Amino acid sequence: MSENINKLFEYLTSNESLYIQRLSEVVAIQSVSAWAEKRGECIRMMEHTANEMKKLGCTVELVEIGMGLYIPVNLKFCFEGMEESGSEGLDDLIMAQKDKFFSDVDYVCISDNYWLGKKKPCITYGLRGICYFFCEVQCSTKDLHSGVFGGSVHEAMGDLIAVMSSLVDKKGKILIPGVCDAVLPVTKDELLTYDPIDFDLEEYKKDVGVDGLLHPTKRDILMHRWRFPSLSLHGIEGAFDGAGAKTVIPRKVIGKFSIRLVPNQHPDEIEKHVKAHCEKVFAERGSPNKLLVTMGHGGKPWVSDFNDPNYIAGRKAIKTVFGVDPDLTREGGSIPVTLTFQEATGKNVMLLPVGACDDGAHSQNEKFDRSNYLNGCKLMAAYLHELACL
Repeated sequence: MSENINKLFEYLTSNESLYIQRLSEVVAIQSVSAWAEKRGECIRMMEHTANEMKKLGCTVELVEIGMGLYIPVNLKFCFEGMEESGSEGLDDLIMAQKDKFFSDVDYVCISDNYWLGKKKPCITYGLRGICYFFCEVQCSTKDLHSGVFGGSVHEAMGDLIAVMSSLVDKKGKILIPGVCDAVLPVTKDELLTYDPIDFDLEEYKKDVGVDGLLHPTKRDILMHRWRFPSLSLHGIEGAFDGAGAKTVIPRKVIGKFSIRLVPNQHPDEIEKHVKAHCEKVFAERGSPNKLLVTMGHGGKPWVSDFNDPNYIAGRKAIKTVFGVDPDLTREGGSIPVTLTFQEATGKNVMLLPVGACDDGAHSQNEKFDRSNYLNGCKLMAAYLHELACL
């Protein structure tokens, strides 16, 4: 490790309180874009970040797309504050800037995911995509009382439950014809990549808070989290979900579910298969109710080359800071902008996480461990050092 990196690490260590104070100021801003009442906080977060970057001598431009932030310096930053709301407008902005702001980018690094466990760092080279669907069934022009109308009308909830229960079986297998046709077969070489990964099934169950898993082995669980598609049911809008025993027949209900995509699956094709299946199941019920299936948003899956120089720099940086070689992982979640950056720049994109698996992303009590934060600062410094050495 070079003398300059040692000096930088010493500086970070001796100024831990300063960095903790900066972090505390940031997390105190309630910038959750999914909450409409907090949009002002999202703007405040962007303004706070802009002010902090200006203190470092950066030139800052706030772009009205939701909220995006460009800082064109030797290092180019793109900050965006509307991720929980689908990042609408971000892809268009990046593509519009591909021959301008991003024209001379050599490497892209995103730090927006998590380690596989709580102790060992990893580098992520693949993400699943996503298609989010809304399945709406309407049975009447107003809510009805089950004591008065129950048994005499075709209820929307019954139709919706029938459709949603036809999407996936008890073992997580997707039942929609055509959805899994494009999934690539597993190769022998791919199977071997799972063996060295540090992952404990019992600890995983404990962290997740479940008594059992869908699959019996480490390899099977990781493959079904990363390289196979999955379908999850998320909720029903319009149904009674409050306390008590209200006997309402809702006039309209909207079921929400998503499919996580893997390489070779395309959102447009998945949308066709899903709509065709839902409409077929609904038609078989002979219901006079109205069905409308729409896709809210779709993001493509992404896989990168973990032997690219960008990844080599990241792997060396992790070894410098943590003293171990990172696990090379894929991620079950979706960060659609990853593929957008790759297509816009034509360059390698690396995901370099610093958070632990139990941070609780998007939850009410999301956390960030102090050690991960401080070592993350060192990791970013070491990564930039390694890039400079390429």
